[in-house]
Order: sequence, then structure tokens, then C-alpha cells
Amino acid sequence: MGLSTHVLDTTNGVPARGVAITLLHEGAAWFEGVTNEDGRCPGLLGDRPLEVGHYSLTFAVADYFRTMGHVLPEPPFIDRVTIDFAVAEPQAHYHVPLLVSPFGYSTYRGS
Repeated sequence: MGLSTHVLDTTNGVPARGVAITLLHEGAAWFEGVTNEDGRCPGLLGDRPLEVGHYSLTFAVADYFRTMGHVLPEPPFIDRVTIDFAVAEPQAHYHVPLLVSPFGYSTYRGS
């Protein structure tokens, strides 16, 4: 059914627009893009089907917070967030949301 993500800026209480995202599958680059105005990134898989295996989503969060006007230490406490996850059931939908601030983040398997 697919793969989706949603980035929420918990510091400002808004969807995180303009976060650069990279998706890897088994170490190979599958997608590079940025989140839309709703903090989502449609088309992560392009025309590929979801496959069994290991995936990695990387989010450039320090760059995002700088564009939002936050002054971050140098180097920033959290520069990039990488979420490594595995797909065991490619017919299912995998939603990987990120809730992030300059000093913390959380994720879970959503619906």
C-alpha cells in the first residue's frame, strides 16, 4: 500500500514545511525531496512498489529550524534525524511520522 511521512514542528506547533528528506532502501537512494506546506512528502516511492527490507529516512531538521528563525548552537544539537526501519509486509502501509524540535524528536509507526 505504500510509505508516507509527516513532519510536525513541536516548537512552533505547525507542520514542518520545507524539510529536506532522503529515503534509502538497502543503502540505495530512492528519493530526495522536501516536505510540502502540510509537512508531508507525497511520492516517496515514486512508481516503485514497497519491498521487504531495510529503509532509512533522513530529515535535515537544523536547516529547517534556521529558516524558521531559530538560533541554534554550532554545531546544532540535532542536525539531521535518521530513522531506520524495516518493512516485513510490503502489502501494508507504513507511515513514519517525525515530531521534532531543535533539542528532541520522536517517531512511531503510524497508520
